[in-house]
Amino acid sequence: MDAMHGTQLKRWALACCTWLVILVPLSFSIEKHVRVLPIALLFLAGLWLLVGNRAVRRDYRHAWPALVPAALMVALSVVNIWQHQLGWREFDQSAHIIMYTVIAAVFSLGLSMRKVWNGFSLTLIFLGAVSIVQHHFYGVLRPAGLNGGPASTIEFATVMLGLTLLALLQLLNPKATRGEKWLHGAAMALGIYGALLTQSRGPLLAFVPAFALVMALHGYRKGLRRRQWLPILVIGIAAALTAAANLDGRLVERFASISQEVSSYNPNHDAKGAVRERLEMWRTAVRAFKEHPLAGVGIDRFGTYIRSEVAAGRTNVAVAQYGHPHNEYLDAAATRGIFGLAVLLLLFALPFFYFFRHAADPDDAVSRPAYAGLAIVVLYAVCALTESVLFRVMSQSLFFFLLLGLAVRVGNGLRCRAERDSAT
Repeated sequence: MDAMHGTQLKRWALACCTWLVILVPLSFSIEKHVRVLPIALLFLAGLWLLVGNRAVRRDYRHAWPALVPAALMVALSVVNIWQHQLGWREFDQSAHIIMYTVIAAVFSLGLSMRKVWNGFSLTLIFLGAVSIVQHHFYGVLRPAGLNGGPASTIEFATVMLGLTLLALLQLLNPKATRGEKWLHGAAMALGIYGALLTQSRGPLLAFVPAFALVMALHGYRKGLRRRQWLPILVIGIAAALTAAANLDGRLVERFASISQEVSSYNPNHDAKGAVRERLEMWRTAVRAFKEHPLAGVGIDRFGTYIRSEVAAGRTNVAVAQYGHPHNEYLDAAATRGIFGLAVLLLLFALPFFYFFRHAADPDDAVSRPAYAGLAIVVLYAVCALTESVLFRVMSQSLFFFLLLGLAVRVGNGLRCRAERDSAT
């Protein structure tokens, strides 16, 4: 009787953890007080697992390529805050990293990953619908989701495109049922369409190499048949054409304006416009790095630096309102110095090779989370060239939640297989 009760309790606990994991990406996009609950419960569960379960800690050892650079980011933040005598509010990003490092322990459990992927696609359908309603019914030119203003457009697009890549992977999964394929196909269509409505060029451009990599690796490993790639191609083209038709050419104009703004950029005269302003901020960030190569100007102090440069006449006034250069690599170099840039590169490079190595594993318990992690890393690493994806809470939270959780999930698959092999 006691054994049966323990089994039932275990199944109940696993079901709760599965549903909490499903709710996390949705919680990033809703009112901030509501989203605390699933994250807090998962944090407590992760803490309990880390303290009391040796097997979970072994999973973390396998996942070191993702965990080590994350830990280095936290350590570097502490040093940088101490060096520049900053307030502990600048520890906010590091606090998020610590939180999601602990939450990642939940991915060591026997979660129903099929339900997790299905739940993520349902979240994507909801977010795509939000984008459609905001644009077509409320007249919002660039939808930004439920918990932010116009400044949230970029992170809203990044979250939708990240979930779109996960839906794509499940659409390619030969073990998915017909109903699940329809679900993931619908999620992809709404995710792409919703992201196109935001007109966020950086995330949309970053999506292309991530999408191409997923398709190329799957084709190399499994072989892509017409019945697989043709529906995906139709979904993408249909979503793009529908969005382009409904945006009256604005999206095409935004992409076409890139070369014009680059060629006409002049730091002394013409620095207005999304692209010109980025070029001006990047120029200023490079100067900050040259002046402070070791410790940078301090975490979250790029805005202060840029305003001092505007006052000194070395930076165009068009960018005086910005606090981030819209390039994660240049921000790391300018605010944290050479060590900050090195750690950020490690944050993308080590997980990339870790996931890439295991994406071709014959065991689905290893390869599927590795595929997902690889897609997310590529999306963010490319998007970080032109956007502040780790500066914004919504996109930053999704990145560390998936990066660390999927890394531990891969580690769990590797450990379980090693234990089975040693037993036989």
